[in-house]
Amino acid sequence: MVPELSAKPSKSQWDFGDLFSPPPSRAVMSVSELTTRVKSLLERQVGQVWVGGEVTNLRLQGSGHMYFTLKDASAQLSCVLFRGAATAQRSLVADGQKVLLNGEVTVYEARGQYQLLVREVELQGVGALQLKFEKLKRQLAAEGLFAPQRKRPLPAYPQRIGLVTSPTGAAIRDVLHVIQRRQPGLEIILAPCRVQGDGAAAEIAAAIRLLNEANERPPHCRLDLILITRGGGSLEDLWAFNEEVVARAVFESAIPVVSAVGHEIDFTIADFVADVRAATPSAAAEIITEGMFASRQFVAAAALRLAQRARRRWSRDRELSAQLSRRLARVHPRRRLNEQLQRLDDFQSAMLRCARSALRGQATAWRTLADRLARVRPAQWLRLQRESLAQHDLRLQEMVRGRLRLAKTRVDGLETRVRLLGPEQVLGRGYSITLSAETGLIVRGAAQISDGQLLKTRLKDGQIFSRVELTPPGT
Repeated sequence: MVPELSAKPSKSQWDFGDLFSPPPSRAVMSVSELTTRVKSLLERQVGQVWVGGEVTNLRLQGSGHMYFTLKDASAQLSCVLFRGAATAQRSLVADGQKVLLNGEVTVYEARGQYQLLVREVELQGVGALQLKFEKLKRQLAAEGLFAPQRKRPLPAYPQRIGLVTSPTGAAIRDVLHVIQRRQPGLEIILAPCRVQGDGAAAEIAAAIRLLNEANERPPHCRLDLILITRGGGSLEDLWAFNEEVVARAVFESAIPVVSAVGHEIDFTIADFVADVRAATPSAAAEIITEGMFASRQFVAAAALRLAQRARRRWSRDRELSAQLSRRLARVHPRRRLNEQLQRLDDFQSAMLRCARSALRGQATAWRTLADRLARVRPAQWLRLQRESLAQHDLRLQEMVRGRLRLAKTRVDGLETRVRLLGPEQVLGRGYSITLSAETGLIVRGAAQISDGQLLKTRLKDGQIFSRVELTPPGT
């Protein structure tokens, strides 16, 4: 701070000594030192934490590292998930996804910003429940709890059922309303339990086991099936029916189980394990009472159907009696005997016709053969064949001689052409052929010869050997 000036200066000059005195000493840190100290403080004081928020600005580098921002309504946090973080579920990190992150708070010194080094990733809220649901579903499916072959059919006419639900919920009212309308005589044993909240899954499983224990008592307590139900709701509301303890209780039940949890679009683990799944509580009640309801309609229409069947039976019996009468008339012994006699007469007439026809055919054949023999005359036919053979022989000899003359003419022509095209004819006209004495190849140009090369020149009446002394320029 600037010291105060003297209130009473001398007449000659002002005193400025205190104004320009050196300031007290102070510690000055570099940016790197300050950043390192802040990083050390953050890592010691905050360290490893769990933090929840929404993923945004996700960047996936070619190196495999993931950089993103975790935000909520009023703040944001830079995060990095390195490729080497093997325990983190990297597939859960996506823009807009709400997640829970576990990691260490530190400072990225190059930019001087604090960030979270992510070690673990979990879905937050409904996403986490959905992940837990899928994991348990895969586990139980692998153990065979959902196998179709273990599903048991429901009894067609149940007389007593066990009901596992809340006594104050809407589901029980829907079930009782449908049963009262369709099968009023159905006896219901209620095993009350909570269907939502902490401990509800254990109560549901206990209720199922209690009904199974009651089923082992004397026959008047035996149950035909168990219905577990509740109304619709969110995934959190229905979560008690997704617990493993409920799935195990349903699987171990000796009594067939019907599951009707939520609305049509809701599916729970209990639905997959149960023997029958109904879309709603009302639909479950209709499935259970279907056999009895259909039988009531059947009994109501039984009188009309009996009268119709009696009339059809009487009409059918009358027609059958008439048919039997007609058959008896057809199979009378006298009628059969007359038919056999008529067939015997038919056979006799047919045999006579066949004999006469055969005789006529033989006579005609003999006459035809005699006429053909008279027309043929073997001696004349042989003479004609010999004359034809002699003519063919003469014609064949003439064709052979003609072919030979034609072939000789063609051979003479080819021989003349070969002789005219031969090298001897060319040499006879004054030409010569020059060859390399070493290789015997024909020399066709000056480029093929070199100085000192031995050549052989072929003439009409002999050959000449020569040696090249000077090769023409440009070769």
